[in-house]
Amino acid sequence: MSRSPESRPVPGGETAPVIELAGVNKWFGDLHVLRDVSLRVHPGERVVVCGPSGSGKSTMIRCVNRLEKHQSGRIVVDGVELTDRTEDIRAVRRGVGMVFQQFNLFPHLTVLQNLTLAPMRALGLSRSDAEARARQYLERVRIPEQAEKFPRQLSGGQQQRVAIARSLCMEPKIMLFDEPTSALDPEMIAEVLDTMIELADNGMTMVCVTHEMGFARRVADQVVFMDAGRIVEHAPPAKFFSAPEHERTRLFLGQILSH
Repeated sequence: MSRSPESRPVPGGETAPVIELAGVNKWFGDLHVLRDVSLRVHPGERVVVCGPSGSGKSTMIRCVNRLEKHQSGRIVVDGVELTDRTEDIRAVRRGVGMVFQQFNLFPHLTVLQNLTLAPMRALGLSRSDAEARARQYLERVRIPEQAEKFPRQLSGGQQQRVAIARSLCMEPKIMLFDEPTSALDPEMIAEVLDTMIELADNGMTMVCVTHEMGFARRVADQVVFMDAGRIVEHAPPAKFFSAPEHERTRLFLGQILSH
């Protein structure tokens, strides 16, 4: 495993970042989707990433657990630099949970089976231990009564909470959310955001791509605005919403907050 010196505590009692991107570039063919992106996320920090469609925000967080491969720059997650080494990728993925727009649940498995599959196969938990853990996290996302149902029997909001519980069953240090409410009907968004707020309140390190600005105001320690593959603005919510520095940020906020 490639351990980075940045993973050690830094002098002065400050914590080192648990996620660090330094000069990251990513292309899809001729399309330059990430342009010299640099970002630090510290343990327990909640970062909300926003921006217009095609700005690179989802690609950026997908690079953090190597669902996408960056071509230049450095990405270090919990002290492990992401390289082509399979063991480094596996080490990072063990500590990083991810929740997608679509729920990606196995339709032929019950909720409980969806939650126990990875802990049993990847972590070597016994069935009884995996089921106990699964039921614990179903309680945490407030749907313990759905354990024996199949995904098709659940609402979209319930399915997304199952997806969150599934990630939590791997007991990650970091949670990544890629527009987790964008596929939901409006009345189901609040129940998923409430679950995410509870995770944030309990100290989970989170990076969330979302257009839910109310969530950003309430939960985020830092808000990142991306456009055309670059980080244009990076500020605490109070400053981001009340006094953004860049005209592009002001235009985006004017559009999104007017709806």
